[in-house]
Amino acid sequence: MSEMIRVTLPDGSAREVVRGTTAAEIAADIGAGLAKAALAAKVNGELRDIMRPLEADTNLALVTSRDEADALELVRHDYAHVLAEAVQNLFPGTQITFGPSTNDGFYYDFAPTAEHGPFRDEELPLIEEEMRRIIAADLPLTREVWERDALIAKWQADGETFKAEWAAELPQGEELTVYRSGEGWMDMCRGPHLASTGKLDPAAFKLTRVSGAYWRGDQKNAQLSRIYGTGWLNKKQLAEHLVRLEEAAKRDHRRLGQEMDLFHLQQEAHGSVFWHPNGFRVWRELEAYMRRAIDGAGYQEVKTPQVMDARQWEQSGHWGKYRENMFVIPDEVPNTEDEGPIVSDAAEWMALKPMNCPAHVLIFRQGMKSYRDLPLRLYENGCCHRNEPHGALHGLMRVRQFTQDDAHIFCREDQIVEEVRNFCALADRIYKDFGFTYAIKLALRPEKRFGSEEMWDKSEDELRNAVVEAGLATEQYGWEELPGEGAFYAPKLEWHLTDAIGRTWQVGTIQSDRVLPDRLDASYIGEDGERHRPVMLHRAIFGSYERFIGILIEHFAGRFPTWLAPVQAVVATIVSDADDYAKDALDQLVAAGIRADSDLRNEKINYKVREHSLAKVPHLLVVGKREAEEGTVAIRTLGQDGQRVMPLAEAIAMLKTEATPPDLRD
Repeated sequence: MSEMIRVTLPDGSAREVVRGTTAAEIAADIGAGLAKAALAAKVNGELRDIMRPLEADTNLALVTSRDEADALELVRHDYAHVLAEAVQNLFPGTQITFGPSTNDGFYYDFAPTAEHGPFRDEELPLIEEEMRRIIAADLPLTREVWERDALIAKWQADGETFKAEWAAELPQGEELTVYRSGEGWMDMCRGPHLASTGKLDPAAFKLTRVSGAYWRGDQKNAQLSRIYGTGWLNKKQLAEHLVRLEEAAKRDHRRLGQEMDLFHLQQEAHGSVFWHPNGFRVWRELEAYMRRAIDGAGYQEVKTPQVMDARQWEQSGHWGKYRENMFVIPDEVPNTEDEGPIVSDAAEWMALKPMNCPAHVLIFRQGMKSYRDLPLRLYENGCCHRNEPHGALHGLMRVRQFTQDDAHIFCREDQIVEEVRNFCALADRIYKDFGFTYAIKLALRPEKRFGSEEMWDKSEDELRNAVVEAGLATEQYGWEELPGEGAFYAPKLEWHLTDAIGRTWQVGTIQSDRVLPDRLDASYIGEDGERHRPVMLHRAIFGSYERFIGILIEHFAGRFPTWLAPVQAVVATIVSDADDYAKDALDQLVAAGIRADSDLRNEKINYKVREHSLAKVPHLLVVGKREAEEGTVAIRTLGQDGQRVMPLAEAIAMLKTEATPPDLRD
């Protein structure tokens, strides 16, 4: 007699089925419509193949396209596998490596043959055509469990050296699974996958670009070709995404940064930004704005060293957890002779700081602190360095040298919730000043971490309670808890901003840390006369000035609000007879505190309008002979049709209002 198991569905109903029954069979038993719509199964909360047999009593939920997050993860994973199969069909001898899903699609890394060399963008249409052929064939995707040695031998026999290497290094005892497409092609993968390639929409994906990559992300390893794609549930979603991509390309901060003469990057300083006068004006406005905000919130600004002894980083725990991302410096005079090593084996080591927190603890430790001194809020516009791989660098968004709007609040246990709540209010005001909406997420303890379970319970509860008391733990603010996403020393609240075209950016954070004060021996004298450890709240709002400016450029499409624009107004002449009036108008604008320039060139006014529009100047004050005689200006505002004629004094008053930062307005 067959063994029966109990399957409980989301509505609470239960079914007795034969052990080995699949979720697909249960869907078919419920109804033909569900059988057609079901893509996968959630078995006791774990996403699994719909064709995988059920082996024990189970809570079962069937996943359809309405479960968009799970459905997108599935189809993107499948598109990646179909991409890999298509490439190997078209280019025999190409080796496969990894192919994960991403936030908006997928990619796969390949090792092309030496004869072919790296893949090229012009080959993507051919690969897309082969992918559609595989999808149309509706090949079943079947899961197989392999014995380790047999799988390694299979990969080696097929010339798949990368897969063989990876299989050999997976932990002993881990189940090794592969997925076959039809009867032949296979890839090593944990899954899950759809039941067949035909479940994919052949009109809902597009290959987007080719780039270089390294095996396992290490520059010392073999160079690979990475093919990116975007994948969706249907053609409509793809079309909407392509429109967003087109809009994002128009807003690309690297292109706009060049057009607006804000900054540049070059190989002589990988990952570090050369700020031009216009770009640094934006920086200074942000810096001044943030200083006013932190001064008003009771912070004290400090400045700490760029280079610190490696032993300090060992004590803090960063040397063991973070050393690969640190720039290490020998603490000795280098050898200047032609012969011999530049640095001796006896050199002591120092490092450029990748973060400011250990140095702030050292400031806190100077002098005895009392419970009455807390909370102590230390702020720094701290320049940090992180050794990011060259291939990971991306304009202002990912750099090696960056400046954080960084602060650390040293407080007593009874002050934590209030301090976090106050920070929530400060972040709310600042983000709204820049026109952002946001979601708040709580990142919980990771698998590898310092500290006790009791400590983590307490820290997570404090952050959670602060958001609840602030009224932000709601659907309106996208409140969500993220298991495993915290730092190795502390849970954290994250602020995810939504920009003008719907993209999200994780920017602000506050972390409740009891580990670092203990490791670096920070203490204060409590009301009981005994030494106590402070809790250290790590917090930032911009995150880094570089990345925040990049986000602002793309959010505003370069059209900064007047108060933030590097040049707020340009006085442009129509005829040379108005030059003297234009110079006088410029003097009055500058005297009113407006960042203004003049354009007296012997060029047609339409040429000047186009040029300053490209530079994203908010206001162009056009003056000719009539304006000079009447004391007026014709104002052309960026993004608006036509012009407004008004007296110069009225125009200056209007611009002065717009040029006032939002925190200084009445």
